[in-house]
Amino acid sequence: MSEIDKKIADLGLVLPPAPKPVGLYKPMLMVGALAYLSGHGPLKPDGTLILGRVGADLSVEQGQEAAKQTGLAMLATLKASLGSLDRIVRVVKILGLVRCTDDFGQSPVVINGCSQLFVDLWGSDLGIGVRSALGTNSLPGGMAVEVEAIFEIKP
Repeated sequence: MSEIDKKIADLGLVLPPAPKPVGLYKPMLMVGALAYLSGHGPLKPDGTLILGRVGADLSVEQGQEAAKQTGLAMLATLKASLGSLDRIVRVVKILGLVRCTDDFGQSPVVINGCSQLFVDLWGSDLGIGVRSALGTNSLPGGMAVEVEAIFEIKP
């Protein structure tokens, strides 16, 4: 078991199945030492998504859980593509979108659910990259959160 897999297990977390593309895109693309991940949603281990609008159907805490689950889905893609999560050097960038009400202003707090997962796995230096967090009125399939990211990868 890899070091990161052990940390995931120690945190009581389970990776969902690596999501399959639902359009004309690649889930992950390597360019040099960087892995670019397409937008991922909050895919649960049973294959369902966390749906809803933060500020109406979901609380901030539920939104954070959706963001955390989205981070786990991204890790599933990385593991399927790279073979081992131990190849990840650091988080470079995260772009998080939160499906929310028009007056909801806490998108960064929601996306902290994903960021905190990465801090728990790689620490506060390597687990935190640059980031943007935006609210939106619509996401595919009604999912609550979508996140894309860039990771530095060991050869």
